[in-house]
Amino acid sequence: MFPRNLSLFRFGTSPSHDIAADLARHRVREPGPQEPATHGFGSPYGLLDDRLTVAANGCHGFVFVQAERVLPASSVRDAVAKKVQAITAQEGRRVGRKERKQLHEDVVQAMLPHAPVTSRRIAGWIDPNHGWLVIDTPSRRYAELTLSALREAFGSFPAVPLAPADAPRVLLTDWLANDTLPALLGLGDECELRDPATPSGALVRCRRQALDADEIKEHLRGGKQAYQVGLVFDGRLSLVLSHDLAITRLRPLDIVTTEQADPDSHDMQVESELALATLEVRRLLAFIETTFALPRPAEA
Repeated sequence: MFPRNLSLFRFGTSPSHDIAADLARHRVREPGPQEPATHGFGSPYGLLDDRLTVAANGCHGFVFVQAERVLPASSVRDAVAKKVQAITAQEGRRVGRKERKQLHEDVVQAMLPHAPVTSRRIAGWIDPNHGWLVIDTPSRRYAELTLSALREAFGSFPAVPLAPADAPRVLLTDWLANDTLPALLGLGDECELRDPATPSGALVRCRRQALDADEIKEHLRGGKQAYQVGLVFDGRLSLVLSHDLAITRLRPLDIVTTEQADPDSHDMQVESELALATLEVRRLLAFIETTFALPRPAEA
């Protein structure tokens, strides 16, 4: 599938070893009876496939997986409450905080082996020629967890968060306030404006709104700045660009999807989807790199 949310990292030197072999040594496994969670890598081709990477346009696609035993909080709470009531009724005494905590731990330990396992799959790719690590998640926590797993698999991986020379929100604000949008960009229909100078952090969120309207400019004249702006890139991609250069609600437009041929097999579908995503996103990232003066870390 085409990625929906892009958390981005940059690196200078890419892993020089066999990426697929490294990930294979860190394949995800189901948590043991007393393990709350495990993580590792799964196959982009499907749950039962042995291949840990997929290649397209010089990029290496992967899937990070977090497997977790799910214990509903309400079930644990009810089980602890029953134990507390039983102790109170049988022994005629109050259960203190320390004992209640121990009861909670005992309940979790007893219930954990029987808890169902759910998996969170996070796709991404490494573009070694252009120094990009792209992770399809809006969550900074899960992006960092994925990066940590890659570092563990490779031994080291010098990918770092983006470091623009100037605050991106200054340029985002200028695009809206002064109609200075670059030629390749068009305005979408949503934005988030905040006042960085006020303790309350006053903000305005707009959806299905013309972003060149006077009311938007009035908010900007009042001191608010653009923290998220809906954009259309080159008539091919719709997205929301944030002040930290995270990309959300990424969507290929009809002109992109109609250019994609129907695959003849499941493998070809997986590979063609990555080829399409890496080709389109690479052009977008090259534009962002130039527009926001993003340095690529020096080669080691």
